[in-house]
Amino acid sequence: MYLNCHSYYSLKYGTLSPEELVRAAVELGINRLVLTDINNTSCSYAFITACKKNNIKPILGIEFRKFHKEDQASSLNGVKDGAFLYLGIAKNQEGWKELTKLLTECSLNATQLPTEAPELENCYFIYRKIPKGIHHLKENEFIGVRPTEVNKLYSSYLKDFPQKLVVFAPVTYLNLDGYKAHKLLRCIDLNIVLGKLNPKHCAKASEQFYTPEELKKIFAQYPHILDNTKRILDNCCIDMPSTMSNNRKTFTGSNEDDLKLLTKLSLNGCIRRYGKSNKVAMTRTLNEIAVIKKLGFAAYFLITWDIVRYAQTAGYHHVGRGSGANSIVAYNMFITDVDPLELDLYFERFINPHRTSPPDFDIDFSWDERDDVVEYIFNRYGREYTALLATYNTFKGKSIIRELGKVVGLPKADIDLIVDYPHKTEDHHPFAKHIFKYGKMIEGFPNYLSIHAGGILISERPLNYHTALQMMPKGFPITHFDMYGAEDLCFHKYDVLSQRGLGHIKDAVKLIAKNQGKAVDIHNVAEIKEDTEVKRQLKSGQCIGCFYIESPAMRGLLSKIKCDNYIHLVAASSIIRPGVAKSGMMREYIQRFHNPDSFTYIHPVFEEHLGETFGVMVYQEDVMKIVHHFSGLGLDESDVLRRIMTGKRKNSDTFDRLRKKYFVNCAKRGYPQSLAEEVWRQIASFSGYSFCKAHSASFAVESFQSLYLKTYFPKEFMVAVINNFGGFYNTELYVHEARMCGANIQAPCINNSTYLTNIYGDDIYIGFIHIADLEKKLAIQVINERITNGDYNSFQDFVSRNKISKEQLEILIRIGAFRFTGLNKYELMWEKNAVHNPTIKHHNTGSFFQSDIAEYELPVLEESASEQAFDEIELLGFPLCSPFDLLETDDHGQIFANQLTKYIGYKVSVVGYYVARKHVTTVNKKHMSFGTWLDKEGKFFDTTHFPPSLAQYPFRGKGCYRIFGKIVEDFGFPSLEVYKMEKLPFIKDDRY
Repeated sequence: MYLNCHSYYSLKYGTLSPEELVRAAVELGINRLVLTDINNTSCSYAFITACKKNNIKPILGIEFRKFHKEDQASSLNGVKDGAFLYLGIAKNQEGWKELTKLLTECSLNATQLPTEAPELENCYFIYRKIPKGIHHLKENEFIGVRPTEVNKLYSSYLKDFPQKLVVFAPVTYLNLDGYKAHKLLRCIDLNIVLGKLNPKHCAKASEQFYTPEELKKIFAQYPHILDNTKRILDNCCIDMPSTMSNNRKTFTGSNEDDLKLLTKLSLNGCIRRYGKSNKVAMTRTLNEIAVIKKLGFAAYFLITWDIVRYAQTAGYHHVGRGSGANSIVAYNMFITDVDPLELDLYFERFINPHRTSPPDFDIDFSWDERDDVVEYIFNRYGREYTALLATYNTFKGKSIIRELGKVVGLPKADIDLIVDYPHKTEDHHPFAKHIFKYGKMIEGFPNYLSIHAGGILISERPLNYHTALQMMPKGFPITHFDMYGAEDLCFHKYDVLSQRGLGHIKDAVKLIAKNQGKAVDIHNVAEIKEDTEVKRQLKSGQCIGCFYIESPAMRGLLSKIKCDNYIHLVAASSIIRPGVAKSGMMREYIQRFHNPDSFTYIHPVFEEHLGETFGVMVYQEDVMKIVHHFSGLGLDESDVLRRIMTGKRKNSDTFDRLRKKYFVNCAKRGYPQSLAEEVWRQIASFSGYSFCKAHSASFAVESFQSLYLKTYFPKEFMVAVINNFGGFYNTELYVHEARMCGANIQAPCINNSTYLTNIYGDDIYIGFIHIADLEKKLAIQVINERITNGDYNSFQDFVSRNKISKEQLEILIRIGAFRFTGLNKYELMWEKNAVHNPTIKHHNTGSFFQSDIAEYELPVLEESASEQAFDEIELLGFPLCSPFDLLETDDHGQIFANQLTKYIGYKVSVVGYYVARKHVTTVNKKHMSFGTWLDKEGKFFDTTHFPPSLAQYPFRGKGCYRIFGKIVEDFGFPSLEVYKMEKLPFIKDDRY
């Protein structure tokens, strides 16, 4: 009888998880249930699974509502005020495909759902009333009658359609609190206060479960309605198999040919990678192929290889990482550049007979090339079979409080007080207790769906058998389920990601070829890793711009462990993660690195399996090794626990079961409780943070490639970093680093600048993109005109060849783009009035005859030395001169950064220019910070600001500071513990 049940995937409408919905049905003795979320199919599999566990017959459908006009046929941001059209119920799997395809096609084509249900052979449709223009309902079409409407049937026209009436008893919540939560969600969706909520935009208070007995009693006078409803339920049967067969089964068309191709590529690649006589490599390759064949992963490897092959033919650089990088087959197929033999990678951790899912391949491309690769995948494997994964953005903590505060009409000040001081209940608005109550109910509800960072599915059958698809603004559709839903259905995901670091490398290689005429083979990783100069650069910690190793924390770590080789960098890439630092193991690793004889292993298992990292768990697979060898959990269980420890479903029953088994096994082995707990603590601290070794190794390869370019071609490399944005630091710091590498930094120039920053010899010209308020269209126009008709030879020549507004022209004057004329800004501003007439239309053709300009004599117009710097600060965000030159004081501190190690333990005054800071909350909930600075010589130094000092002497934005404190040293790395700090004033801009 329950044809219209909503979960909370009826976004900002429903209030029940699929499991809660089913539990409530079980308690009432209901044995058949239809899930019909509003324009959504996210939890169809979860619903089926919950029903099966509780002996309820699951049936799937969709409640089709008109798309909100502002959402352009989007259903994934909420119901808004969409009107009910009809209910679609699937008779079987084909019917489910038909329903999801209807929703999909409207989304992909950005069209409205039809007001009349289409003819779908394997579906039932239920209207609330007979649609206008329809005189006869089709065989599979019915009219739903609410329990509250039964008493009106005797006088309704619907009594003339006895065989077309069914019970329509929607379920949206379980009780009054659920109803109130529903109304709050509707207000959030509609962005209105509670008092403005129109009853037609929310569910009726009666949309709760009726008991089967209540429905029989209500419809007792109309038994045919109950019979019609029962007949629909009897005729529906659906399942959604969770099987590896959901994935594309073959690459070539047959399993046999797949294996032949995989074997050929792997063996030929083994010879290319290792030579003909490396028996160890060949043996491991053959062993892996056997496991891949047994587990049926050949197509997965070949499709990944095909994606990489396309990218290579297009000239795109890639990095293959993820757990699949442990595979020598992946290395031989050039999917990755990580040599598993060199690093003794633990292949069984990723592909073993206990594992039911394939290893993960994360394939990174430059941020400006990734979309083309994704487009290839969609075209190559078919748009019916290919989609990006969704992610669920859920209602969380403070955001819920703010949303509900707005709904109940509280002023911002009251909301801020509740958010910032949740325990000061005596100061809260009286509504606060209700906000907390319903906020707790709503917490964790899905709010809207967005795109997973890179996950792509390729299915064997059309994806509409599993989910509807939703078109996203980037032009690629997503599934309605996320990565966990994909895992539940045994889908393999292909992670095709983008990152800026690859853009640095790609663009640097192009700039080197253009500026120096040299071709750089950045793929010769083996030689790069052994390059003496590159190792020296790494050991110095001066890695600004280099992928993953440029941050202040990494600079400190590289210095502390004197990192000068690939193996140590692989470890550093993992121990820098918060999980290791939180456990105290990062510091322990550094201590043991410096003093390898100063410790004893906590247990012989640690010495045997973690000797390379001095007994410290550094990598994700270390968790599996220790759990398996220390406590005796099976490899399959250890792998499951390892996956949970990476942040996937830590609150699951499986986690609790494995934890209990771990301690039981430890007790059976006679371990002291304290030892078992300490080992578990080290394992648990990895939750969600630490990398797998192959992942760290892939990052380290890219770091070495960046380091190579930084070492031998620093100026071109820094230009590439500037142009790709997205690094740890801001553009100002990268410009400074380019200067420190010997470049001459030039302000934007109309004859030399391009839209992005460029380099000529040792001169770097800042790109037009960095000038605030300069229109991109104008910048492109100026560049194209210069390319077509040659350099500009005067200010008048520029104005005559470009259509430009007065305001845009003044911006170019102020930034110094016309300095080639020899005129200062005041003279140019004066001349602007004589030569610039915005009413004249320009067609970028110049003039046949130069116009005569009246002769005039200007008064002396002088520009002060600092004016250009202040204009640069306003237009670029930073000065191109040293900021220390703008200080009122000549005091630049008692010492400079390179002298810190000579004064360990001394209290000194240092003047630094602010670069960055890291905010930290202590265990006592107090605030402290770590600062990064440049001294007058352009060198870095670091500061520590403990809570008392930070409270009294806070950071006050960008600028130069006089910092007084004590120099301390940690494993040879100096820093300043701050006692006092004051921001120093710049000289005044005399123009204002």
